[in-house]
Amino acid sequence: MSNNLVSNEKITNPELVEAIINMQEDGCDDNVNRMIDCVMAAKLITPGRVDQPRNVAKTNKNGGTVMQQETQVQFQLIENGDKEKFFPAFTDDEEKNKWTASKGKQNVIMTFDSFAEILSDPKCEIKGFVINPFGRSVAFPKPMVMSLKEQKKRFAEQSGLQQQTIPNDGSVEIGDPDPDEYPIDMMAAIINCLQERDDVSAAYLRMFQREEDEKPSYLVIVDFEGDKMEEIFKQISTAASPHLGGFQLSMMPYSVPFAKQALDGVEPFFEA
Repeated sequence: MSNNLVSNEKITNPELVEAIINMQEDGCDDNVNRMIDCVMAAKLITPGRVDQPRNVAKTNKNGGTVMQQETQVQFQLIENGDKEKFFPAFTDDEEKNKWTASKGKQNVIMTFDSFAEILSDPKCEIKGFVINPFGRSVAFPKPMVMSLKEQKKRFAEQSGLQQQTIPNDGSVEIGDPDPDEYPIDMMAAIINCLQERDDVSAAYLRMFQREEDEKPSYLVIVDFEGDKMEEIFKQISTAASPHLGGFQLSMMPYSVPFAKQALDGVEPFFEA
């Protein structure tokens, strides 16, 4: 970890705070998923102290010893009634200031990925992290963090087509779904979830198959504004997964050249 984790940036998370309130008042799947999406995207405050970098001897993959600079971070932890230690994760300074023990500590800026990286260490005895432990709190125990980390990894692999281009050698086939196996239920589920958003203007469905693939995959191309691609794609994946019928699902933004070529003459199945 480096000193750029400590920042004077004013951290606020109004969308996450609202999502927590909605989930606690109505714990339906949509509200739970929305809260998790917000956590995945949030910057959170964990009080602590960051020391200056120092040289540390490390063993490289060839068995040699090398010197590397490491920054030491000492986090201020909280305990539950069973004396188990958790990271506190505050949505803003107002929530952090509810904890008198945090007075005078630095604001270490953490994300879900930061917590997951630390908790993945087999030597780590910390049991997870808790958002706003002195307010409307939500706990993320270590097993849940590890499960969400794995889901995020699988999702990233699944949506990795977003950086591809169409080869000129004809090794990629783009087409329409079989009319006899048209995924009406899947499309209806995606439409229902996208209707709740104001940053998605259209979604298109194609079939995608490379030479090495045994069967084609559904390809959903999404036209949206802003920087919430991961959140949008995760929401689509969650809605579509019960209706895939054995097919894989890939997604990509409309903005990439691959998508625009794949959509020549195709009408959207969803349009805001």
